[in-house]
Amino acid sequence: MNYTDRTEAGRRLAAELTHLRGADPVVVGLPRGGVPVAAEVAGALGAPLDICVIRKLGVPFQPELAMGAIGEGGARVLNDRVIRGAAITAEQLDRVERTERTELERRAVRYRRGRDGVDLRGRTVLVVDDGLATGSTAKAACRIVRARGAARVVLAVPVAPADWRSTMAGTADELVCPFTPARFYAIGEFYADFGQTGDAEVLACLDAAADGTPAVERELEIQAPGARLAGELALPHRAAGVVLFAHGSGSSRHSPRNRRVAAALNRAGLGTLLLDLLTADEEPDRHKVFDPELLADRLGAATRRLADEPGTDGLPFGYFGASTGAAAALWAAAEHGDRVAAVVSRGGRPDLAGERLAKVRAPTLLIVGGADRAVLELNRQARALLRCESGLAVVPDATHLFEEPRALETVAELAAEWFGRWFTRFAEAGDDHWTI
Repeated sequence: MNYTDRTEAGRRLAAELTHLRGADPVVVGLPRGGVPVAAEVAGALGAPLDICVIRKLGVPFQPELAMGAIGEGGARVLNDRVIRGAAITAEQLDRVERTERTELERRAVRYRRGRDGVDLRGRTVLVVDDGLATGSTAKAACRIVRARGAARVVLAVPVAPADWRSTMAGTADELVCPFTPARFYAIGEFYADFGQTGDAEVLACLDAAADGTPAVERELEIQAPGARLAGELALPHRAAGVVLFAHGSGSSRHSPRNRRVAAALNRAGLGTLLLDLLTADEEPDRHKVFDPELLADRLGAATRRLADEPGTDGLPFGYFGASTGAAAALWAAAEHGDRVAAVVSRGGRPDLAGERLAKVRAPTLLIVGGADRAVLELNRQARALLRCESGLAVVPDATHLFEEPRALETVAELAAEWFGRWFTRFAEAGDDHWTI
């Protein structure tokens, strides 16, 4: 088997398409099996996800063999070689087409839910399926997206026969496939799990793309100095940047507070990496909990690991630190100079970063609760030592954990605005963000 399932296939296919990120592409998945693959590609490229509803016209006595395909807008592609070889009559072809046209219309209504398709005019469009056998469906899809105004069409599939380029010649402007075995009987033989994709899964992918739910959510393993750490990456479609979280003592990547802030950043179009900077065995060690240099080194390792993930290439990044994690975030920012786009501290202890504060170049926002008086004073003193663009936001009446009504929502809004502003400026500057 070459792929575990369609999700893995999508991730591996996305790695072959990173050169298209700057082309502002649209990813079009073919329902149903191609949509989970396309969702991974769209998430990795930060591109919008759309569908092209296609129905295969199967030979009556061998339905898995395509003699053609139909699509939205009246598109119709026939495979004359298969039709002649199977001796298909005009009446048989018409009967199959009527049946499939009914199903195509049902699916188009169900999947789109009244939403208009993405405007393809003048865009680079990636047509994605879970594999290619005869090519009839893919040809119909490429014809449809061209009719919708695509300026350039790229056909991308995880697996196809060795001769697929000659079969698909002239279909698209670019053909991409990472695996083309010489022996090819069916797409499913190259997947460990090739179970049928249901309407519910298709709808979930499309709904996630429409409402800002992260298109990519996966766990990462991070090899850091002296430890192997766990992280959780979430990337929305067209993410403007990635925020790495450094939590405080007694907390973890499962912290409800940090997860609520991360979810709000995702909805604002920002990627997030929640991670633990200490292992479970290290957490009781108070010396390590209050060792900002150790935590900063591990935050730097997580940043380097993140740079290898599909979909993060070229994105600005920043740090969100809470409590003692804020010192680690600022220490790491000081170490990496101008390569960090922004830092936000929530109820943090920036004072623990000591003399490193003066070396921070990343724009830094310190958020403190108005009722957290001791920490507020420490933040005021720390800000006086910063030599970068900075701000101090006080959330009225909020205590250290921001448990008051709307307090944490205010933190998330302030953080989203800060990261969004500086990520945009950083990206426009065109710096090399990932050389760490």
